[in-house]
Amino acid sequence: MATEVFDDPPAEVLVEAAGTFGLLASPPRLHIVWALSQGECDVSGLAERVGGALPAVSQHLAKLKLAGLVRARREGRRMVYLVDDPDVVATVRLLVGRMARRADEAEHADGLGA
Repeated sequence: MATEVFDDPPAEVLVEAAGTFGLLASPPRLHIVWALSQGECDVSGLAERVGGALPAVSQHLAKLKLAGLVRARREGRRMVYLVDDPDVVATVRLLVGRMARRADEAEHADGLGA
């Protein structure tokens, strides 16, 4: 079986990618991006969904927005947030979805073996 060979990316690209992964390494920020990958939401809805305090969720959103991972748009008097990059949505859905399936499979395997 042949393995596809890729050229190494430039150092700047690796630094930028590591920064993005670093932002997503925070469980609350990952949860926010996961929630936004399923549709846009305002900060109070996100705080309720991810179980965080409103100021903390606002700070996480500010960091994600600064990094270009999410953007906001005004809808009347409220700001609505959405993921700005479809590739980030796909990556988060793939990784978190796979991890959730593995956890579910392990839970069912443990239940069967008991």
